[in-house]
Amino acid sequence: MNRWSNRLWPVILIALALTAPDPANGQAASFFNQRDDQYRLLGLKRAKEAYEVAREDYQRQQELFSRQLISSTELEQARRLFSDAEVNYQQSLLAVLFEEQYISVTEAVKYQADDGRKHVRLTLANTSGGTEEFRQLVNIEDDLFRSLQPDVTHNIYVSLLNDDNAIISRPYEAKIDQLRFGEPRQLDFTLLQDLDAVTVFLVYGNGSQRSMKIFLEKDASVNRVLVQSEQFSQEVELGESADFDLTLELFSGLDNTFSLEVVNLPKTINRYFTDSSGGARLSQVKFTESGRSKRAALKITLPDRTAGDVAMDGAIPFYVLVLPREKARQLADLTSRQWTEAELEALDVGMVKLELIPRGRGELLVRSPQLYHSIKADESVSMFVDIVNEGSRRLDNTEVRADLPLGWTREISPMSIPIIAIGEETRVNLRFTPPPEVAPGKYEVRLRTSATSNNQPVNALDKTVTIEIRPDTNVLGTIAIVLALIGLVGGIVVYGIRLSRR
Repeated sequence: MNRWSNRLWPVILIALALTAPDPANGQAASFFNQRDDQYRLLGLKRAKEAYEVAREDYQRQQELFSRQLISSTELEQARRLFSDAEVNYQQSLLAVLFEEQYISVTEAVKYQADDGRKHVRLTLANTSGGTEEFRQLVNIEDDLFRSLQPDVTHNIYVSLLNDDNAIISRPYEAKIDQLRFGEPRQLDFTLLQDLDAVTVFLVYGNGSQRSMKIFLEKDASVNRVLVQSEQFSQEVELGESADFDLTLELFSGLDNTFSLEVVNLPKTINRYFTDSSGGARLSQVKFTESGRSKRAALKITLPDRTAGDVAMDGAIPFYVLVLPREKARQLADLTSRQWTEAELEALDVGMVKLELIPRGRGELLVRSPQLYHSIKADESVSMFVDIVNEGSRRLDNTEVRADLPLGWTREISPMSIPIIAIGEETRVNLRFTPPPEVAPGKYEVRLRTSATSNNQPVNALDKTVTIEIRPDTNVLGTIAIVLALIGLVGGIVVYGIRLSRR
């Protein structure tokens, strides 16, 4: 019996070799379908089956080679087929994994740092579908799948763009080496341009790209309104007004109504808030879900005269406060005292520091006791005017000019006054001479007075001097006329006496 068994073993092994799958059939099992690139999941199933068939065939060929029933060439051919099927399987698996990779922005919060700069806190999550659900669909439970890390996305690059696709953040581009499913990561960007909506641009994996326009959330934990003003320092002349533009941005999850207050400004300076769009006066602002940013203006008017509490040419720092309505009620009248910056910061409310620089204004007043003169043709008019600085700033280079009739001459002393202090009075002497052949009549001379104050022109009201040229009189003719009149009157009297005697 043993002898027959020993003779049958070679026959059985040869039969097994003949009935084993042909390598050409294994190659046919890995036949590529053109739709595998379009339907990658089905292509992966096909590649997985071909890989398993090639692996089993290679294992059988190894066993036959160990029994010296096949040649090394046949074993090498089976190994090559198995290697090709493995590579094809890995490529199909990677193609599906890369196709299923997806990065989501789960949170984008805008906040202000302690240094006053705006930041965006961005939270990214790996929401790829190639994890447990994908594993069950394809029925993959091997070391190869785990080694490819389907729940990890590598090399994620993130940038923030504006509407012109310009990078507006620092760093310009942030990188996450790997992002695992279920483990979101946060990135912090400094905004180089203050926007409420940005475009988040993502590049990840094998070059996949995503671009999404996101309206930024506000950090509601601080419960305050951020206040900013571009014209934080202005110069204003007495009697004039200035407008400080205000941008109000809500960072609050508790309150939506806030009161507007101004502190540390002298009481003689008038102030009120207006809506930048309609110009209506404001004392409170209310934010809505659709409008978490507002624009307003602070209008300040200086008095015409100082009362001692407003120093000229000196900066007056003051603060605009935006307080929650309840806190404003608790603090009552904020303008009744001077606040330090530390005290205001302790209130933990929105505020901005502004600066007002009052500038004095020179004002010219010209006084003259007489503006009408009557002279003979050969005479001149001598007069004077007093120049008074009735403003709140000195006058420089004050000059009096005279517009004369044709042929007239003038003398003005002094021609220019270098400085006229506040309240000071200076006299200017003038002399006007008519030409030799001037005709009798009335002539007008216009006096124009100008100066500069703080490099700004200052003009006084023009004065008009009227000069009458009297005609020359004939003395002999006048005497003759007088004598004739006396004789006539005397004759009438004598004639009347004679009539009465008759």
